[in-house]
Amino acid sequence: MMRKILDFDSNVFMAPMAGITDKPLRRMVSRLGKGVIVSEMVAVNAIQRKNPKTYRIADVRDEPYPVVVQLVGGNPDLFGEAVQLVEELGAHSIDINMGCPVKKIVNNNSGSALMKDIKLAESIIKSAKGATRLPVSVKFRKGWDMNSVNAVEFAKMCEANGAAYITIHGRTRSAFYSGKADWDIIRAVKEGVSIPVIGNGDISSPQAAKKMIEETGVDGVMIGRASLGNPWIISQTHDYLTKGKEPDIIPIETIKSFMLKHIELLREYYGEDMGLAISRKFVCWYCKNLRDAKRFRETYMKISDYETALAAIDEYFDSFKETKQ
Repeated sequence: MMRKILDFDSNVFMAPMAGITDKPLRRMVSRLGKGVIVSEMVAVNAIQRKNPKTYRIADVRDEPYPVVVQLVGGNPDLFGEAVQLVEELGAHSIDINMGCPVKKIVNNNSGSALMKDIKLAESIIKSAKGATRLPVSVKFRKGWDMNSVNAVEFAKMCEANGAAYITIHGRTRSAFYSGKADWDIIRAVKEGVSIPVIGNGDISSPQAAKKMIEETGVDGVMIGRASLGNPWIISQTHDYLTKGKEPDIIPIETIKSFMLKHIELLREYYGEDMGLAISRKFVCWYCKNLRDAKRFRETYMKISDYETALAAIDEYFDSFKETKQ
């Protein structure tokens, strides 16, 4: 029996991914079953300026499921203002990103750069906690690099400053997403604090999620890259961990219908041109393990109007029916 985390109905989290875990995808994943959904990163300096694009990303008021809104930044004062605004915009809770390795985030003294400045990180958590009634969590990494592995110390600091739970990715910033995630450091973090700990890194299947829980003792898991093109993995992992239900193979027809609905939501949310452009990466992910996927991806990437895109999808998936006959 896994430990309950806040009032979530699951201990399986879909990782926040910029340009990916937007409102259309969140809506689609919520229909598949249980799982905790986290927003894209929201920059505190941009939302404080009420930048229209960022403001829209943070606005989750019309979503009928809990959304953890993740904030990123390096200014404690702006965090205080941002959490108040995000609370008004419907956030279930706040997650502070102290693990993003991307250069433009790190250069802004944000994301995983905060692991090098524990005092600043502490100030940010205090500012956020002091400005909202919502639970505040923190996501971070093993450390900045192999010469500064400080995840346990960092976790204790988060706990001491009132974090409701923490998420630890088992790689350093310098490793980005390469190599193998260090589950030993995840276990050390879990053993070092009493608040719930979410493990992140190399969870490629429901079975891998169970293995991480058994090896590290974490209270929950977060799945990122393995969900690209396979959003079913979130609810499948929940069902596997709670009921022992082995994941089903997703039928071709289900992939097609899910993909078409996702594209429709992208069109509604972003408009036809931008929705089609954004759909390209998702279509490539949905089809990555299917027959003749490379040829179809090359075709789809060149399409510039919505009707042609739908016709190309029909033609591609019809080829699977012909094979069965």
